[in-house]
Amino acid sequence: MSAVTVDLPRPASALAIGAHPDDIEFGCGATLAKWAAAGCVVHHLVCTDGSKGTWDPDQDLADLVAQRQAEQREAAKALGATGEVVFLDWPDGELDSGLRQRWQVAYWIRRLRPAVVLGHDPWKRYRLHPDHRHAGFLTVDGVVAARDPHFFPEQQIAHHRPDALLLFEADEPDHVEQVAEDDVARKLGALEAHRSQLLSTMFVDLDSPEGASQLEAFRARVRERLAAHGRLADRPWAEAYKALTDL
Repeated sequence: MSAVTVDLPRPASALAIGAHPDDIEFGCGATLAKWAAAGCVVHHLVCTDGSKGTWDPDQDLADLVAQRQAEQREAAKALGATGEVVFLDWPDGELDSGLRQRWQVAYWIRRLRPAVVLGHDPWKRYRLHPDHRHAGFLTVDGVVAARDPHFFPEQQIAHHRPDALLLFEADEPDHVEQVAEDDVARKLGALEAHRSQLLSTMFVDLDSPEGASQLEAFRARVRERLAAHGRLADRPWAEAYKALTDL
């Protein structure tokens, strides 16, 4: 792996794009918390409705969608984000990286005009979940469409070229954003705002006698991942990315 760069200049605005509610917090929550605390306007764009995010076969899915949207807004606040929280509402598990979806992502990049875009790395090897793969391609393809004036002229919004694209979950990261204790705490608070996902994603059952210890184990796993990313650049904690800056 080539030398790892550390820390972009604090952007004026950032747009994080995730497949589901909670993906952004897992992938880049501490980075967004750091930037938000420094005055960056942080926006969220969630591609799916999260309607399959439960192990309960009797769950009312309309209620789950509403709950997950409320949780996402709460998580954004926990990070200190002050920008838009946008839901594209494609059915969970059925996201595609087609032209219509690319149109939507390009529209929001043009409308919000972020200096930095963050999203899933679509080229991650052996990725199982198709929504993550498609959301990654939509992020990359949306940046290309948003930057060039002859893509989707019917949007009647000026084209916009971000300064940088950071892809999380990368197999070959070449950039880290170092984060501090306060940023880690806000990331954990944002993740825990996704209460509907505590059991199915975080393996925490707060109604069980082991709930408190399970929650501490989850927090420890998040911290260890941040520490592992930090070791890429000899930092205590960081979030790692594949960085594209020639957009």
